[in-house]
Amino acid sequence: MRDLLAILDGVIIGFVWLLSRLLADPRNPWQILDRPNARSLHAQPVPRMGGLAILVGVLMGSAFAPWRFSWRLDVVLAALALVAILSWYDDIRGVSPRLRLLTHSVAALGVAWAYVQWPPVLLPHWALSVPGPLAVILMTIFLVWWINLYNFMDGMDGFAGGMAVVGFATLALLGLRAHDLPYAEIGFIVASAACGFTISNFPPARLFMGDMGATTLGFAAGIMVLAGAQRGDFPVWVGLIVFSPFLVDATVTLIRRLARGENPTTAHRDHYYQRLVRLGLSHKRTVLGEYGLMAVCGVCAYASVGRPALAQWAILAFLAVFYGFLAALVGRWEGYGTGNGKASF
Repeated sequence: MRDLLAILDGVIIGFVWLLSRLLADPRNPWQILDRPNARSLHAQPVPRMGGLAILVGVLMGSAFAPWRFSWRLDVVLAALALVAILSWYDDIRGVSPRLRLLTHSVAALGVAWAYVQWPPVLLPHWALSVPGPLAVILMTIFLVWWINLYNFMDGMDGFAGGMAVVGFATLALLGLRAHDLPYAEIGFIVASAACGFTISNFPPARLFMGDMGATTLGFAAGIMVLAGAQRGDFPVWVGLIVFSPFLVDATVTLIRRLARGENPTTAHRDHYYQRLVRLGLSHKRTVLGEYGLMAVCGVCAYASVGRPALAQWAILAFLAVFYGFLAALVGRWEGYGTGNGKASF
């Protein structure tokens, strides 16, 4: 069975890679270009329909996986398709923030309704029981945040796609550790689709995933974290550690901008990875460094499962100190860049 699934994952990588090349081809008559703006790190227009290749790869893998999925996955795929279709239209013509939020909320609500029971959110032995209606509301908010989180962080060549490869592969390994083969294979399917796309997205990018790819991956990541916890493969906080490079960067950046009185919805280049590029670090070195950070978080997440509470707290403390050190390092570097030697984080 595992050999067959490995072949399927390889086929997905090759198929998505080929489709990505076709979408990036300048002769493609349906090509949509991402033109540089105040938030961009690229200087030339780049095609941005790579999300279509990712979505097709995920749907293809789900259709050919050798088992019958539950109706819950049908609901998930329908919700993913709804978000992807709106994002595709947004990439082409643009939609209002209200319509985006409404669509994201409807899709997230559908998934939350399918997974009514909210899983434990703290340490494994601290089970949190939440009434059904409140659980649905909390899960909906959680998933809407994930949809937009990935979109916020998709701002550098090879970044969001490569992080998806590491993140979903880590979730898949957590599923294998729990002997949950269906869950693990879904993780590998998404990781494979992201891998096929990232080949064309690695610096210098020939293709962007656009909102269609970013929202699809973000929604899938949030769902996988919740589903893995509910299936008993790992607690929610372990899944959050896996994607903590995105969570920490987006959250800290949002807080910093609000503290400065800036509008958080306007385009900007204040994320840590964008600040590193502005300081002169190449796109390739920055993205490889982010991959390394994601791998460290993946190892910490994997090592946390099944450990005593003291060991889990030690891992969380290590990550908190590590992130604080990295933030201070970037701020110090910026201070030297301005000639005053002071940190500005």
